[in-house]
Amino acid sequence: MQPVIIFGTGNIAEIAHFYLTHDSNYEVVAFTVDRAYLSATRFCDLPVIPFEEVENSYPPQDFEMLVALSYSKVNQVRMEKYIAAKDKGYPFISYLSSKATTWPDISIGENCFILEDNTIQPFVEIGNNVTLWSGNHIGHHVKIRDHCFISSHVVISGGVEVNQNSFIGVNATIRDHIKIAEKCVIGAGSIIMKDTEPNGVYTTQYAELAKIPSYRLKKI
Repeated sequence: MQPVIIFGTGNIAEIAHFYLTHDSNYEVVAFTVDRAYLSATRFCDLPVIPFEEVENSYPPQDFEMLVALSYSKVNQVRMEKYIAAKDKGYPFISYLSSKATTWPDISIGENCFILEDNTIQPFVEIGNNVTLWSGNHIGHHVKIRDHCFISSHVVISGGVEVNQNSFIGVNATIRDHIKIAEKCVIGAGSIIMKDTEPNGVYTTQYAELAKIPSYRLKKI
């Protein structure tokens, strides 16, 4: 069992601990956060160490790390902590669920977190510090650059390029050979049919409340 420290003490860190414990050859031995966010010394019954001094107790030559944070500030926070841990000399693990569908020679960078029921077709390239939540379709020859977050049930068609620090929301669909520019936010349920602009926010119309109540519907 390879010893790992998880950066974070939020929901995603707790989920990362669960997956690594039940579906990997890694053993989580501790958590770490910035001292300013250290509210407890234990999490998931393991020690929580201030990040400023984590290397004193868990030196990078003996321990690896997983930065398990969300997409806050269009992935900027996770990127900064990933870089800070790299500057301390920590190597990173990547978690690929045993329940994901992949093919040989898949290209996955470091500090990636890929959950169950992702279908990743041949010739896909996934960069560093990428999260793929559960149930996505990643088509052939897709390139997902560093520091992206893909939520659940997203369809990314063949040949798409998702540039760094982008976020794609639940049930979004990206047509084939589209380029998602860097730092884009693709809202839940959006359908993207052409290249996007850097820092663009793309959303779709929310469902509206009908004027009649459900009990007046004759065929339901």
